[in-house]
Amino acid sequence: MTHQRSGRWRALALPAGLALVASLGLLPGTATAEQGGGPAPSPAPAAGPGMSYVVNTGTDRRTMASVEQAVSRAGGSVVMAYDEVGVIVAHSSNPDFAKVLRGTRGVASAGATRTAPLPAKNAEPGKSPGSGRSAKSAKSAKSAKETASPLRLTARQQKALAAKAAPGQDPMEPLQWDMRAIKADQAHRKTLGSRDVTVAVIDTGVDDTHPDIAPNFDRRGSANCSTGKPDTTDGAWRPGAGGNPHGTHVAGEIAGAKNGVGMTGVAPGVKVSGIKVGTADSFFYTEAVVCAFVWAADHGADVTNNSYFTDPWYFDCSDDPDQKALADAVTRATRYAERKGTVNVAAAANEGFDLASHKVTDATSPDDGTAVPRTVDPATCPELPAQLPGVVTVSATGAKNLKSSYSNYGLGVVDIAAPGGDSATYQPPEAPATSSAVLGPVPGGGYAYMAGTSMASPHVAGVVALIKSRHPHASPAQVKALLYAGADRLGCPEPYPIDADGDGKPDAVCRGGAGHNSFYGAGLADALHAVTR
Repeated sequence: MTHQRSGRWRALALPAGLALVASLGLLPGTATAEQGGGPAPSPAPAAGPGMSYVVNTGTDRRTMASVEQAVSRAGGSVVMAYDEVGVIVAHSSNPDFAKVLRGTRGVASAGATRTAPLPAKNAEPGKSPGSGRSAKSAKSAKSAKETASPLRLTARQQKALAAKAAPGQDPMEPLQWDMRAIKADQAHRKTLGSRDVTVAVIDTGVDDTHPDIAPNFDRRGSANCSTGKPDTTDGAWRPGAGGNPHGTHVAGEIAGAKNGVGMTGVAPGVKVSGIKVGTADSFFYTEAVVCAFVWAADHGADVTNNSYFTDPWYFDCSDDPDQKALADAVTRATRYAERKGTVNVAAAANEGFDLASHKVTDATSPDDGTAVPRTVDPATCPELPAQLPGVVTVSATGAKNLKSSYSNYGLGVVDIAAPGGDSATYQPPEAPATSSAVLGPVPGGGYAYMAGTSMASPHVAGVVALIKSRHPHASPAQVKALLYAGADRLGCPEPYPIDADGDGKPDAVCRGGAGHNSFYGAGLADALHAVTR
């Protein structure tokens, strides 16, 4: 199955015109950094464009201080030093900066976090230097533009919809087939979750003024990490005027309040924080992702949701020094968060790839410049953060509990499945639901339908939050064990009935048995089990 795609917020042209939101988004253990300074390296005489880098080193103060000095000697400046994980974010216009740092004592790995230069300080927001159009527009020219399908109801329609809601339901709950699929509606009769549990939404920003998010929003745990350094200015975590609605939608799926307004999230009694990592052009660079995991862990997040892949590479290969450094940095950050008690949940992404195969064609990387098609082995070129050790990797299902036509999969890679929506051509919902996509809030007080593994992951994050609410002292390993044990077992469909490309063959082949297979992992997430066991 071949699709035109660009690296961020892709929308597949599904037969029913369904807007598909892409999930944007290790490696062997990092080397032990030596201590000490070493000789002073000489920066390259010719300056190039300003670039961003991560430098991975030891976590002790002596080594960190020594490497920070080496950064300066190599013509760089330190943006942020994450001592907890041994990651330094730096900027430099020295084209040999990474090469020089890799030869410096105490450095385990170093690499550029992007292929595009840093935006000029006087550039208009959302525009790339030297371009007359936004970077997002340039990417959109390569594929269908990502859209959300807004839900607009007249007063009469709202009244009719509310009449269909059961006692205690919010007005739009009848439209939420996804909540019924994971038994969230039944779970809510027992508990809505604990106010002591927080889910951090690492995404494009969250509109905390939305009436379905405001009651559960954690301002103290929110920040803007898009530059690699946390900004806690009031409202910095919001998507901004005209910003991407993705993070707000995700936050509502997790913890949309049960307050008689709009829709309801999986865990409407827990708190949700927003950690903005997307740039104005919706790129999720490594420095931002590292910042987000460390911030979440240090501010008490019990769960993180990660509906993205780390730009600019769809897969980060260990035989490339830059990509190896990016994977090293994100791995350090996710492991740190888990050691602090956080369960990290991530979307498997939307290309229909078998992530357990040894040959996958990546036609979109790097997505912030000129893509060069390549064949990779995901075992040595993982998708970040979904394929990192300890991360809960989520595939998507549609309204018929089949793997969504677009969802990535893989035996031993996918841990669990959850509703992400699909084309109504393949998986139409039962009435009173009217859309085969997932309903959620969007900035400005509205609601919209979106589909993708980006929508599946927050369902699992919400179930994890319910488990943590019931078992507040459980470790991440124990929470994950309960999550998998409670999943509804789904066997492999024989054969998979979806043939989107019309070649007369199933678009994917499922391997494994019920409870452990390449499409669904342990099975479909179950919110009712989470609150009763």
